[in-house]
This record gives sequence, structure tokens and C-alpha cells, in this order.
Amino acid sequence: MPALLTSPQAPPSATELEWLMRLLDDDTPEVRMQVADRLACCPRGDLSDWLASAGGRWSAAELELLSSLLAPARRDALRDDWQVPSAGVAGLSGDWDHFEAMMRAVSDFLHDGVTPRQPLSDALDLLAEDAELDGCSDESALINHLFGSGRLSGNRENHDDPRNSDLAWVVANGRSNPIGLGIVLILVARRLGLDVEGVNFPGHFLCRIHIEGEPWLVDCFDRGHLHRQAGVVANLPDITREQEAIIEETAGPGIMLARVLNNLTVALHRAGRPDDRLLIAELRQTLG
Repeated sequence: MPALLTSPQAPPSATELEWLMRLLDDDTPEVRMQVADRLACCPRGDLSDWLASAGGRWSAAELELLSSLLAPARRDALRDDWQVPSAGVAGLSGDWDHFEAMMRAVSDFLHDGVTPRQPLSDALDLLAEDAELDGCSDESALINHLFGSGRLSGNRENHDDPRNSDLAWVVANGRSNPIGLGIVLILVARRLGLDVEGVNFPGHFLCRIHIEGEPWLVDCFDRGHLHRQAGVVANLPDITREQEAIIEETAGPGIMLARVLNNLTVALHRAGRPDDRLLIAELRQTLG
């Protein structure tokens, strides 16, 4: 391996990155360790912009290996970005800007670091602009625009895919689990001045809108199907008073963030990613 062109702690230069990419498949332990150490210095564990500018001349296997070597830097970035109020879940009540920043940090952490894509906030801005151009002037129209059209849908084949919690991936690929879809709806609605609430129903996150003053539940996972809230309660004979209270309550950003992290901890465990799972479990504890 050539002498390092920058100090060991500094990010690799473009020239050094070229050398590191040539050495990705070198099996020599000393070389592999040096390559891993240098890639760990890449800012935020993301080389997607550099790879795009350098030209796509690497195999899928090489990019997968590169992504794994960048993972420690992405974990460090998430730790640095993670700033929660001292009150935990309650401290995030109503602070949607802070909530979106936390979801953006999770999204960047779950990104593979090699695939070009829009940052989360930009992706949500474009969704909102498209909805506005489509004439979405109320909540029902927005729901139909996002879900009735099939633009966003339930990830039925891979319900436990960790990427369901990566909202930038969700917007780009158009699928997620119930809470991932629900959060996208809520954040886009807020950009348009529309009122969509979260409902933390056990096992299946829902949203709520009001039509002529009456509450309706939105199942984003089922193409945005609307259910009259009173009818849902009446048609669940075994519903407990606690579950009924959950349906009637609004889930704030702190509750939603905690549920995302709970789901993600399980998903990372099932995906065989123990280091990532441990980090998310630790961050979940900071919410109380």
C-alpha cells in the first residue's frame, strides 16, 4: 500500500480514495486493516457523491464491501447527531423540526453510503411540491395522491427490512411499513399546512384526519384506506379500554420516534447486524 497522502486522522483525499478502492479485495491482513482504518475516517461514512463523480466502474460485490467498511463512520455520525431533550419522549412533544432532524439522522445511518440519493428533507420537499402541483388542497386529496395512486405502498414482502425506517429510501423506493408510511404522510402534510395526526395503535400504526369535524383513521399500509373512527371501535368487539384510548389519542413525535427505534432494533437483529442493533437499542434508552 502506498504511503498515506494525508494524515491518519484526516479524511482520505480523492487520490487516496482511488488507491483504497484498488485495495478493497486485497486479502493481506495488514492491508485490510489499513484500508478499514482509512475508510473509517470518511465523513459520515458516505462516499456516494465521490463514487458518482469518479464513474461507476466497481462491481456490486466491491460496493457492498465498501459499504460495510464505511459502517463504523455512519455509526459515529449517528451518535454525534443524536441530541434528545432531557425529558426524552415528552421533551419532543410538538417539536416537529427536531423530530425530522432525528429521522434524518436515522436515515443517513441506514443509508449504504455508496448509492446516490436525495437527503430526506429535500425528498419530502419535492413530494410536497408534487402534491401541491396536483391540486392537493385537503388531507383526503393528499392521501389519494400518495397512496391511492400507488406512489407509496406497504412493503408486504419485506415487512422487517431495516430500510423501512430509512425515510429517504422509503420516498425513493415507494414502500415501507405502516409507521414509515405514516410519518412520510405527516411530514408532507405539515409542509402543505394540512392536519394529519399519528395514532399509535398496537401492531399497526395509523393516521387520523378529520372530515367535516368527524375523525377518520387512515391505513397508509392499505393504500390510504379511510375508516370512520367510531366504526372501527364499534366493530372491534374484543377491544380493551386501553386500546380504545390509544385510538382516541394523538401520537406525538416522541412516541413515534420511540416506536421507530423499537421496530428498527428488531429489524436489525433479524438482519444479523448486531453492532447496528446495539447502537439503536442504546439510543432508544435515551428517550426514556
